[in-house]
Amino acid sequence: MVIGDHVEIQAHSCIDRAAVGVTQIDRGAKIDNFVQVGHGSSIGEDSLICAQVGLAGSTEVGKNVILAGQVGVAGHCRVGDGAIMTAQSGVSHDVEPRTMVSGSPAFDNKQWLRAVAVFNRLPELAKRVRKLAGSDE
Repeated sequence: MVIGDHVEIQAHSCIDRAAVGVTQIDRGAKIDNFVQVGHGSSIGEDSLICAQVGLAGSTEVGKNVILAGQVGVAGHCRVGDGAIMTAQSGVSHDVEPRTMVSGSPAFDNKQWLRAVAVFNRLPELAKRVRKLAGSDE
């Protein structure tokens, strides 16, 4: 395990040592409470990992990344430099540099905001569609 200079690791976080290779936390990274960093993972310089984040084994987090609270990243995924994952996002694929993703499964944040705005209206919209289609279900 390699932990760089000026790294902060808060209470009850767990950083697994790698069985093969190395688990690495680069300079200036901040790891909040109750974070799980899986074996063989890496966290880039000046990245911020908030509370209750879970990184499965061999996850690569780039530089200047923000993973908000309760984010989950599946194993062997790459989160590009400057990416942001909003709270409670879940990702099982690579995240491009300088993008913001939300939701589970995680996708583009702007698209997610539009989807969430419509979510509460789905029952009403479904009823209108059934009425237009001639079905009274």
